[in-house]
Amino acid sequence: MKKHLLIILLGFGTIVGFGQKYVTKNGHIKFYSETPIETIEAHNHQVNSALDYETGDFVFKVLMKSFEFEKALMQEHFNENYVESDKYPNAVFKGKVQNITDIDLSHEGEYKIIVDGELTLHGVTKKIMANGTFKVGVDNLIGNSSFILKPEDYNIKIPKTVVNNIAGEIEVTVEIDLKEYKK
Repeated sequence: MKKHLLIILLGFGTIVGFGQKYVTKNGHIKFYSETPIETIEAHNHQVNSALDYETGDFVFKVLMKSFEFEKALMQEHFNENYVESDKYPNAVFKGKVQNITDIDLSHEGEYKIIVDGELTLHGVTKKIMANGTFKVGVDNLIGNSSFILKPEDYNIKIPKTVVNNIAGEIEVTVEIDLKEYKK
C-alpha cells in the first residue's frame, strides 16, 4: 500500500518537492443514491490522497472494486455493469485547494475550503468544484466535502430495467484524515 501512495506522490509532480505535504492511504468515500424504489449506499475506506500545503495541489486515487455495498448483487452490478472496474479500475481526482492560504496550520480549528480540478471516472475526465472543510488538529488535517455526480456525465449507462432504482444524481461524501508526510 505504501508503494501505491509513493506512486501517487511521484505522479503528482510537485508533491515531492519542498513544503509541507500531507497524505493518507485510508480515506473514506461514500456514495448515496435514493429513489422511491431503492436506496443504494457504498463505502470505500482505501482512498489514497495527498495535499501539498504550499501549492494547494490535491490528489485522490480510488480503487473502484474497493467500494462495499450492503448487498453483494449491488456490488457485482456496480463493478461489472456500471463502472466496469476491470476496464476502468480507478477514479482519480487532481486539483487544487483554491484558498489554501486561508488555512493556518499553527491554529487548531475548522476552515472552509474550495477545491476544483478534474475527476476521471469510467474513462471520462470532467471539471469539478466542491466546497468543504479542513479541520486542523495537533498532528493531522481532517478534510470533509460533499458533492453531486451524475452517472450520465461519465458515460455510465443505467439499464432501462433498473433506471428507476438509481438516482440521476449521486451524492458523494469524502472524509480524509491526512498526516504530515515525512521522508
